[in-house]
Amino acid sequence: EVQLVESGGGLVQPGGSLRLSCAASGFLFSSTDMSWGRQAPGKGFEWVSGISYSGMITRYVDSVKGRFTISRDNVKNTLYLQLNSLKTEDTAMYFCAKGFVTTGPGGGQGTQVTVSS
Repeated sequence: EVQLVESGGGLVQPGGSLRLSCAASGFLFSSTDMSWGRQAPGKGFEWVSGISYSGMITRYVDSVKGRFTISRDNVKNTLYLQLNSLKTEDTAMYFCAKGFVTTGPGGGQGTQVTVSS
C-alpha cells in the first residue's frame, strides 16, 4: 500500500523558512519521480516542484523559483521541500505525490503552511 506522510508545516512570519518532509512507503521510492503541490483556501491545486528519481533534475513553478528547494533522500525514502523567504501567498496545504508533475494530492493528509504576521 502506497503511503505518503507529509510533515513540517506551521505558522511562520513573512520572510521565514520551513522544511517540509514526506515519508514514503509501499513503493520503490528510489525509482520514482516525486513532486510537491499545494492548495490554498478557495483556489485550485497547484503543482509546485518536481524531482527526478535520482535527484538530478528539478523543476519549479515560477512563483517559487529561487525561494524553494526540492530534494530527496533515497536511503531514508523521504522527500523534502525547503521553503525560504516565505510570502503570505505561499499559505496553503502542501502535499507530496508520486510523479514529476502532480495535478492533485498524492493521498497523504498534507501539511499546512501559514504565512502571516
